[in-house]
Amino acid sequence: MDYGKFKFDEAQKAKESRRKSQNVGVKEMKYRPKIGPGDFDTKTRLVEKFLLEGHKVKITIMFRGRESAHPELGKKILDRIVEKLTDVAKVESAAKLDGRNMIMVLGPERKAKAKVAEAKTDITEGPSAAASESLQEG
Repeated sequence: MDYGKFKFDEAQKAKESRRKSQNVGVKEMKYRPKIGPGDFDTKTRLVEKFLLEGHKVKITIMFRGRESAHPELGKKILDRIVEKLTDVAKVESAAKLDGRNMIMVLGPERKAKAKVAEAKTDITEGPSAAASESLQEG
């Protein structure tokens, strides 16, 4: 067997396995206890996007000054996030206070990824299928 061909085949197999593997990274989103409703919605939408892409999301509530005396405010924000993302996320590590930060990790829900993939195929198949049928009739 030719050594060059062997090296080529090995490189092709490695390339194929890299393409099929999924990169699951940990994204981080930082909130503050006095966050406004608009910022909260924007950040939570981004968290949802990360989860649908298959990433884990580390949510950090940063306390400054006297805010650290009221960890219940941070817990309330984390509860709102979990409530809003129940269909796309599962809590991998519960909220815990770490110095001046409160940290929680969310992971993607398997069922949600399947729904998103199904919706994407419906969207891509829908208009093109209708257009091809109308072209065949005419």
